[in-house]
Amino acid sequence: MARPAPLVIDWKPNRTLNVPVTEQIVQYMCRQVSSGAWPIGARLPSQRALAEGFGVNRSTVIAAVNELADYGIVEGAHGAGTRIVSNTWSLMLPGAPDWADYVSSGFFKANNDTIQAINRLEFAPHMARLGTGELDPRLFPTDMWRTVMRQAADEIDSMGYPEPEGIPELRAAIADHMRRLGIDTDASQILVTSGALQALQIISVSLLGAGSTVFAEAPSYIKSLQVFQSAGMHLTGVPMDDDGLSVNGLSDMLSSSGLNRNGGNGIGTASARHRGSGSVLYTIPTNHNPTGRTMSEVRRRELIECCVANRLPIIEDGAYQDLYFGDRPPLPLKAMDETGMVIYLGSASKALAPGLRIGWIVAPEPIVHRMADVKMQMDYGASLLSQWVFARFLTNGMYDEYLAGLKRELRRRRDAALDTLEELFGDSTNGSSSEYDDAAVSKFADLTNDLTNDLTGNSPDAISEDTTSSAVTIANARTTSSAAATSGTTPSGTCRAHWRVPDGGFYIWLTFDQPMPMNRLFAKAVEAGILLNPGDIYDFEGDNSLRLSYAYTTPEEFAAAASTLADVARKL
Repeated sequence: MARPAPLVIDWKPNRTLNVPVTEQIVQYMCRQVSSGAWPIGARLPSQRALAEGFGVNRSTVIAAVNELADYGIVEGAHGAGTRIVSNTWSLMLPGAPDWADYVSSGFFKANNDTIQAINRLEFAPHMARLGTGELDPRLFPTDMWRTVMRQAADEIDSMGYPEPEGIPELRAAIADHMRRLGIDTDASQILVTSGALQALQIISVSLLGAGSTVFAEAPSYIKSLQVFQSAGMHLTGVPMDDDGLSVNGLSDMLSSSGLNRNGGNGIGTASARHRGSGSVLYTIPTNHNPTGRTMSEVRRRELIECCVANRLPIIEDGAYQDLYFGDRPPLPLKAMDETGMVIYLGSASKALAPGLRIGWIVAPEPIVHRMADVKMQMDYGASLLSQWVFARFLTNGMYDEYLAGLKRELRRRRDAALDTLEELFGDSTNGSSSEYDDAAVSKFADLTNDLTNDLTGNSPDAISEDTTSSAVTIANARTTSSAAATSGTTPSGTCRAHWRVPDGGFYIWLTFDQPMPMNRLFAKAVEAGILLNPGDIYDFEGDNSLRLSYAYTTPEEFAAAASTLADVARKL
């Protein structure tokens, strides 16, 4: 199809007017579009031709076209020039504000381009989400949900504003849940929030001042957000090792920054805010996002000792605490806290449903009251219905019953994902590229038998129906991998990588053995229908890694997507 002919320019700006030339050009072009003289789909002349037609330099034309693009009137396409894409009347009104200037002047920082692309593409149909931080919707406990919602319809007789700290029933239920994790608390120390992310936002505006330093693992989920940076704080990465955040590394940083002195910090104190020197540690010690590591108990105690000695408050993110696969979950840092140095964050988003938008903070009562006042100024309280529903899940035993089955299913998916990665990215001639012990899934058949019983009535039928086919797929994958090891061969051209085996949660942190152009890998994977989460978005420097998730896809879907990823990576 031939491209439409470019428009003809038969007008020039009046330089005797007090109106800037660029604004005259924008107004002229808006008039042409709104009148229909320039129809949608019409192609603008080249920048050079526009400059000659208007009798101005190219920089003036570029400024005018960029402003029209900000309004959504024109859009450039590679190889097709710039076209008219909208004639929305409101954009043509005289005196319309320059929203581009407003957007660029907001204090809340924009995410980087990759994260914005991920956020958009997660809703694209037919995109395989290989790194997403969300449970598979097919694992949602539909029958339980229906039961609770019927109870809600029978028992809730009003929907007014909830109490600032959260409804008493939920605060008491959360406190009981926390005590079972080892945290000594009660309802007065619980603040219900609209998700754990809001908890971080509340902390950033109510307890810390501009100029504060926020220490976090490198890499860390918090690096992919702009919560603290937008509030004028500095985010500093602390190295990790096999046991989690490096206490020695943190201590060295405190020494070099002059912050490791007794009395040198004080979260939320007037003097700290005035100095701009307050600091805090943000950490995810259990099922860390994005690396999947779980901090050892010895390291946890060392970290508490270091932070107490340096009066460095801790924000402990326990979003994945309930998803530890072992028999005895590690104690939260908050359970070891004897001085009130730790603020604990919890969430219903990872284990149950992100759409509930329910999180919570465990902190000393005065801090809870301070943050509750700030929250009321933000949204007048978390959803009353969501609070009621989660309280009922916690108190009637449904949550624990559902959680047991969910962890078995996630463990099954993790084991299958590890088999897939070993086949695609491992080195079968030199042993495993992970710390994955094949004996860990020797009980696979027993687990799949248990799985049907555990998940019946708690999640969609599709999950239990997938179990048999998943077992066949994994058995075939293991046979293929075993055959390769026996013959001393691996798939030709396969990219080598290494990873650690997570003890729970959603994620496997895969690191390529050779340098990988991550931006190109991300773009090419998207073209192939695979959405990745590059490690760079979580780290303070390039790390040659990917955050892979086994929580959103079935083993078959993960294997297919990972195979495509391997093909894409091999060609770069």
